[in-house]
Amino acid sequence: FVLVVIAAFSTLCMSAVNAQVEGGAVSSAPSGDIKWAFLAAALSTGLGCLGAGVAVAYVGAAAVGAVAEKPQIAGRALIFVGLAEGIAIYGLIVAIMILGKV
Repeated sequence: FVLVVIAAFSTLCMSAVNAQVEGGAVSSAPSGDIKWAFLAAALSTGLGCLGAGVAVAYVGAAAVGAVAEKPQIAGRALIFVGLAEGIAIYGLIVAIMILGKV
């Protein structure tokens, strides 16, 4: 189901980009490059956030269980959850770098 939604969204985005490129709104790069750059930026952000969500689910559940047994390690548990959140930030940084090249 998720792949169908991604495919439909990317098709919609590519058709919108085609309309802008053909209309003359964007003319700094060939139309094929712009489409693939937008798709790459969207996939890097989306998949990075999806991976971060899965990581936080597992790490958060383990952290809550550990804090329930030993409350003094709450700070350490939050550090591990923050490291899992960093995956989404890396995907966003990659997307910004890709869009900076277009």
